[in-house]
Amino acid sequence: MEKIIFATGNQHKMVEIRMILKGLGMEILSQKEAGITADIEENGQTFEENALIKAKGIAKIAANNPRYKDAIILADDSGLEIDYLNKEPGIYSARYMGEDTSYDIKNQAILDRLRGVPDKNRTARFVCAIAAEFPDGTSEVVRGTMEGMIGYAIAGENGFGYDPIFFLPEYGCTSAEISPEKKNELSHRGEGLRKMREIIEKRRIQR
Repeated sequence: MEKIIFATGNQHKMVEIRMILKGLGMEILSQKEAGITADIEENGQTFEENALIKAKGIAKIAANNPRYKDAIILADDSGLEIDYLNKEPGIYSARYMGEDTSYDIKNQAILDRLRGVPDKNRTARFVCAIAAEFPDGTSEVVRGTMEGMIGYAIAGENGFGYDPIFFLPEYGCTSAEISPEKKNELSHRGEGLRKMREIIEKRRIQR
């Protein structure tokens, strides 16, 4: 069976990825499940650059393993852009206030920085760039976004990261309060993965 290795060890993320890529007829593994422990330094200036750096780095390692030399390597870089904060935390979303700082603390810090800021200035979006490195050495990169605003309180148990403060006005709740199925339909990662799925399916037909 053809394989996809996704460059992450985040199990929350893998649940979303498997739901969205279900039905491709390919085995979908995290890099951890593939036995790849490398931590690729993401030193790009954009989400797209970081995703591509990660995909190419993991692909080089996978190419040395006969089981995975023909696998498609996917990697993402995602984060939160808050317009009022000059698009912070942006590509530093995971490292904001330190990688080991809990998201409860990070989320509260953002709410504190936006205290007194009106709705019209609380616009924000989640961004997700997804890169694919194919066995023939070619690459593809796509971007997905989810528009919303920063809420006024931490709310919801369904999401992770910044989901509990990311408010979706049309639904009247945060992205941590909607169902996982609905989140996959709306989310930046969902949009990016669906775009990448189309590319993978098209390439398989053209072979």
